[in-house]
Amino acid sequence: MARPTVGLIVPLADGALPPECAALYGERVRFLGFGLGLERMTPEGYDRVIGRVGEAARTLAKQGAQAVALMGTSLSFYQGVAFNERLIDVMRRESGLPATTMSEAVIEALRRHGARKLALATAYNAQVNARLADYLTACGFAPGPIESLALEEIGSVHGVAPAAILALALKAAQATPDADALLISCGGLRTLEVVAPLERRLNIPVVTSGIAGLEAAVRLIDPG
Repeated sequence: MARPTVGLIVPLADGALPPECAALYGERVRFLGFGLGLERMTPEGYDRVIGRVGEAARTLAKQGAQAVALMGTSLSFYQGVAFNERLIDVMRRESGLPATTMSEAVIEALRRHGARKLALATAYNAQVNARLADYLTACGFAPGPIESLALEEIGSVHGVAPAAILALALKAAQATPDADALLISCGGLRTLEVVAPLERRLNIPVVTSGIAGLEAAVRLIDPG
């Protein structure tokens, strides 16, 4: 039997798949990648590449994808809720397949946990953080102060060590002690190693872009 196949639209130009694909799914799911060529995590940087999402979805469908996901949280929230919904519509129309975004994925995950007050840790600069806070508020959440790495160069995100992510997340939790969930936003941050220790220490759910995004993409073809 052929493996289920998911197409991932990823920020980096080389289309490299995130390591979470193999770590979470091994050989059970086949993933295809299409790189947008994002260089800077700024609104101007997103504007330069976001118009390629339709092309990416078409290409992945032709390569055999059965569902398509945009794997860049800030790429889909930076212009608000309606813009994220339009991106999903574009991917569906151009590919003829089920589609989602990382922003949609983290919102779904937070709602499944019944979260409202959020502690927030991100990779972004102040401008992008402000847009994330607006997006979360529009989706019905109460975001706390954002602790951030203030990164703009997309290539620098993957090199952030798990220890640095853990320390940032703990600062975010301290900044919002009444949070009922912690969100680590940015699909490029490698969070597999930090979720379990954070949840043990904080006793609240921890949602991360990289993990939530992949899980939502796979659920499009395997709801179980």
